[in-house]
Amino acid sequence: MRAITIPEPGGPDALVWAEVPDPEPGPGEVVVDVRAAGVNRADLLQRQGHYPPPAGAPAYPGLEVSGVVSATGPDVTGWVVGQEVCALLAGGGYAERVAVPAGQLLPVPAGVDPVDAAALPEVTCTVWSNVVQLARLSSGETLLVHGGGSGIGTLAIQLGSALGATVVVTARSAKHDRLRELGAAHAIDYQEQDFVEEVRRVTAGRGADVILDIMGASYLGRNVAALATGGRLVVIGLQGGRKGELDLGALLAKRATVAATALRARPTAEKAEIVRGVREQVWPLVEAGKIRPVVDRRLPMADAAAAHRLVESSGHVGKVLLLPSHGPMAGG
Repeated sequence: MRAITIPEPGGPDALVWAEVPDPEPGPGEVVVDVRAAGVNRADLLQRQGHYPPPAGAPAYPGLEVSGVVSATGPDVTGWVVGQEVCALLAGGGYAERVAVPAGQLLPVPAGVDPVDAAALPEVTCTVWSNVVQLARLSSGETLLVHGGGSGIGTLAIQLGSALGATVVVTARSAKHDRLRELGAAHAIDYQEQDFVEEVRRVTAGRGADVILDIMGASYLGRNVAALATGGRLVVIGLQGGRKGELDLGALLAKRATVAATALRARPTAEKAEIVRGVREQVWPLVEAGKIRPVVDRRLPMADAAAAHRLVESSGHVGKVLLLPSHGPMAGG
């Protein structure tokens, strides 16, 4: 088969479409013939040499795919050859085929294009596990989402809105109308506005109950300032750095919580538990049309470098998908 390899870490041109060995399903695994793979910022870090795949994962980037089951390994039940699926991966999605633990498979939701389904697994599992499972967002609360135009951001807007929360996002002003269409009640231009002041303004001084943060250190102090009493800050990205200063006095005064999580390196059993939760609680919302994959565009997998440049520029809204075949390339 062919896959995107990284012979040497570097810029987007370090990605090479090359012949590699075919995967074989191990115990409890299935092989998926890939229709599409989602592009995530973790892939960019891996390309740069900063985020190696966990032990035992394929060396190729790619944390989510959609496709068709082509083989099943020993002890696999509930999945059959020819079934359309999407999957959460530890790596290997930028390829024509990938082996996946069966517990990380999801059926393609009814009403969702089988290609666009590749935009769902990583973002739904990330958002659900952090916003619902960990931060316990509930109806009537305020959710602040940083990076509202990203794949995670566009999913978090829709899930928060579907759960009855008021969703506030930070994003470039050019993206605001699209994000409001997805359910954001308020959009803040982080380049021109102080998000702490804006969050306080739109919540009548109360602050955000839950903050989903991709920036890390550079936003830490301001995120704590933007929290409501009893608020929960969940850090899932470090685009603004790894080390910041935390005012514990401010945290104590608000009886607030700061948590940080990553999905990729979690044990297989934990991932399977998250996938089960997504299938039970998020998939019905997708099939009801309350949540949908947001796809900025589809590109040939051989042009993965162009996809990485686009994501690095933050010029997209939603997900960029890579197609290994000559399928339809129109954007969603």
